[in-house]
Amino acid sequence: MPKILIRNARIARPDGSIFEGDLLCQDGVIERIAPQIGSAADETIEADGNLLLPGVIDPQVHFREPGKEYKEDLGSGSRAAVKGGVTSFLEMPNTDPPTTSQAALDDKLRRAAEKCVSNYGFFIGATPDNLDQLNRANPACGIKIFMGASTGSLLVDKAEDLERIFANGSRLIAVHAEDEARIRERRERFKGRGDVAVHSEIRDNECALRATQLALELSKKYRRRLHILHLSTHEEVELLRRDKPAWVTAEVIPNHLLLNVNDYARLGALVQMNPPIRRPEDNASLWAGLRDGAIDFIATDHAPHTLEEKRKPYPQSPAGMPGVETSLPLMLTEMKAGRCTLAEIQKWMCHGPAAAYGIRNKGKILEGWDADLTLVDIEHARPVRNEEMFTKVRWSPFDGRNLAGWPIYTIVGGQVAFDRGKIRDGVHGRPLTFS
Repeated sequence: MPKILIRNARIARPDGSIFEGDLLCQDGVIERIAPQIGSAADETIEADGNLLLPGVIDPQVHFREPGKEYKEDLGSGSRAAVKGGVTSFLEMPNTDPPTTSQAALDDKLRRAAEKCVSNYGFFIGATPDNLDQLNRANPACGIKIFMGASTGSLLVDKAEDLERIFANGSRLIAVHAEDEARIRERRERFKGRGDVAVHSEIRDNECALRATQLALELSKKYRRRLHILHLSTHEEVELLRRDKPAWVTAEVIPNHLLLNVNDYARLGALVQMNPPIRRPEDNASLWAGLRDGAIDFIATDHAPHTLEEKRKPYPQSPAGMPGVETSLPLMLTEMKAGRCTLAEIQKWMCHGPAAAYGIRNKGKILEGWDADLTLVDIEHARPVRNEEMFTKVRWSPFDGRNLAGWPIYTIVGGQVAFDRGKIRDGVHGRPLTFS
């Protein structure tokens, strides 16, 4: 493995302070950080005073393999990830076939080992009848339960099935918290509406709140480790602010921080997702929840569909949008605008997800820790451009938005994966382990 010297960088410490100097990577770890390092190296990267950050850990992506590789696959998704400074991802089980058994998990791990330029981990998906697999399949970062918003075997919305899963085992449970019964009831109520904006009315704030309340009750009853995916509403933030046990965590995605129902008029189904975009007042509450700790960290819920699919009339248009390669520039741009700090960015996007999922030695720039790093240009902004996206679907809901903080280099396990706009050949990420 090459010895890499990064020279003249502004190195982000976990507390948000900056250390100006050099960093040496060897054998996949950060060997030394110092004002000047004179050691010989196989490669020297001149940072030119740019900001060096820990690699981002994106704890919720949908890379569509197996079954829907025309939208994305593990290779293309991981290339989009490192372009965005994401060095590790956790991928969801709603593929075709779904990841609901050890055999399906092993198949994904084999595919990822062949294709991924970033590090990778996978959820095992809950069904009403695979409890044994949920607790035994390894290595899995957690159990994913779709309480609503899914079809086929991955929907678990009956109280007795949810109770059985929470009552048995100790592995982290991550929930997509929407109330399926209310969704069905409101879909019938609004069936005369064909505009995509009705999506946020069908799947209203109450849909999310009811499911989050139920998951929280079950977690407290069994003291079961719970993670609430893509929190989206003011009401959920208030609930967690009042009642959040130490073993419960929650995440938010940039879409719910930065988009709202006013964007339907311009973008239509491009901003259709589950749970849906909300009102401006929900945006404000989610930001407040991030800052005060009601929400713990950030994911993207990268869920690509083709433009052709998105152009179908509602409700045939699918829910989901890409996000893995824009999340870090989006948040660094917000940091420059004064909405958050460098310490918060690292907590929300790097060491926070690592701690929640028990991923050791990632998420901080410290000697002896893994050399997963991204060097970003915080000073110069440039627009998001659909034609420059690495995701297979080649579009972003943020097309045209001017962002700072685009990665120049991304290093995965001490290897340069992304190099000034291009993916280097021969770089492979590694499977993540979870304690």
